[in-house]
Amino acid sequence: MKNQALVRRLLSSLPFGGVLALLAACGSAPVVPKEAPLPPLTSNAQASRQLVEVARERAAIEARFLDRQRVCYAKFFVNDCLDEAKEKHRAALAAQRALEVQAEHYQRQAVVDERDRQMAEADQRYRENEAKMAAQPPKPAPAVKPEPPPRTPTAPARIAQRDARLKAEQQQETADAGKRAQNVRDLEARKADVAERQRRVAQRKADKAAKDAKDAADKAKAARDGAPKPQQ
Repeated sequence: MKNQALVRRLLSSLPFGGVLALLAACGSAPVVPKEAPLPPLTSNAQASRQLVEVARERAAIEARFLDRQRVCYAKFFVNDCLDEAKEKHRAALAAQRALEVQAEHYQRQAVVDERDRQMAEADQRYRENEAKMAAQPPKPAPAVKPEPPPRTPTAPARIAQRDARLKAEQQQETADAGKRAQNVRDLEARKADVAERQRRVAQRKADKAAKDAKDAADKAKAARDGAPKPQQ
């Protein structure tokens, strides 16, 4: 209500021509500022940096909008001030959104371009390999090798060799067994011969000892018999 009264007092103080000019200005279409073109992007790294800057600038825009709202509440024309702050807030966010869309579009397009480049390179390599293979002379057909003669069966020969080897081993084992038995008999005979010699030696020693003892007894008796008898 106070704002309306103020507007009426302002209009009443203006001359008639000034009122008409003011009404004409209010009825005309608003002038929309032309947006400046965005700077072009040339690399994925630049697009990534731009997205980071957009996020940081959005936070700053929100902070400035809050500060502007606090300033507006202290002014006389609160609604006009708030409308202006909202419009600046909207325009700033729209500018950041345009930068964000540009960076995201560049990154998506870069992925598509890289995929197309790799596919083109793979197709080019395939065509080059096909051309090289087509330019090479055809390989000659491999020569047909004659069939080898049938192999003589070797199983019977191997069986005969095995049987002969086993028979020889058995004969050798039998001969070795006879030798071992003869060696045992020879050893037993040598042991018996040694024992017999030892027995004869012992017998001779015993006979000699007995003879020596008898001779000694005979000498002792002869000495007793030849000795003079004592007188009565």
